Amino acid sequence: MVAKSSKVYFSVCACLAAVLVFGAGCRAGYVMHAAVGQIRLVSSAVPIDDALSGSALSASQKERLALVSKIKEFGEKELGLKQTSNYQTIYLGSDQPPLYTLAAAPRDRLTLVTWWFPVVGRMPYLGFFDLDKAREESRRLMEKDLDVVIGRADAYSTLGWFRDPLTLNLIHGSELDLVETIFHEMTHTTLYLKGQGAFNEGLAQIIGKRGALQFLERTLGPSHPLTLEAEDAVEDERLFASFLVSVFEKLEQVYRSSLSLEEKLAKREALFLHFLEAFELLKDRLKTQTFAHFGRIPLNNAYIMAFALYHRNYPLFEAVLERHQGSIREMLLFFQDLSRKEGDLLAAAGKWLRE
Repeated sequence: MVAKSSKVYFSVCACLAAVLVFGAGCRAGYVMHAAVGQIRLVSSAVPIDDALSGSALSASQKERLALVSKIKEFGEKELGLKQTSNYQTIYLGSDQPPLYTLAAAPRDRLTLVTWWFPVVGRMPYLGFFDLDKAREESRRLMEKDLDVVIGRADAYSTLGWFRDPLTLNLIHGSELDLVETIFHEMTHTTLYLKGQGAFNEGLAQIIGKRGALQFLERTLGPSHPLTLEAEDAVEDERLFASFLVSVFEKLEQVYRSSLSLEEKLAKREALFLHFLEAFELLKDRLKTQTFAHFGRIPLNNAYIMAFALYHRNYPLFEAVLERHQGSIREMLLFFQDLSRKEGDLLAAAGKWLRE
């Protein structure tokens, strides 16, 4: 089964940049698949001005597409995100999310399998333009007794190596989703640390959420329904992150115990049922549909870790942001400076907060 991801939960396929430019040493089949998919999107994309003046889009789609340049400008001028030529074109060939993503994890550990690529280092997921290819890789990994999850990616970034187009699915969704997604992907182009997936996705997640709130407050006003929805989305992010912390604590107790593998797997299945029951209670407190699809397919370690990659460290990033008086620009400068001195930036940020 394929996990439906709301917004950008499995959003970035940054390894595309590496496999397309530095494919030597990577599996040839995967490199070719990624290259063909990327070339198809880039070569078939049309300038946004052409899409706005043409007849392929509805009036509401054009209105949302016209907003993209304003979002980019705000991100660059107000949030301190890097200026690029991304999102000046749009691929109109499909209204489906562009990528399937695959994550894998051992059945008795909360850690993601990683794949090494030049430039970006170890990646905690793979991206596929074709579902059959993703399923083929999934079967190969499950034969190694690993948990696997396949998700959908609303967007992806090639970290500035290529001119990334918009995809049609982004202007089919809500305006809030569009703003969050663009800021999320712009963050990856601005600051991306080799081999530090949890840091990269956590940073992009908070800038997507809080950047969208700032953009809507500034352009529509603090009492506009979309601004209020963005506030609710931030609060839901906090609640879900707290839920994930509890999930991790309970599973880690089992996995670190002296139980046999069979006993651990039996215990975790009971815990998975407990987590689903706890999430049903949490849903009554959630104000948006951001996490509506959580638990729609059977839980396993890969599924939980894929969500954790984006959401588990949200409290840490929010604490750093608040130390910088809510300024995303200042937070980015802080992390850029810290990246020149430290290795693991999540650990370094936690140490900085404690001091």
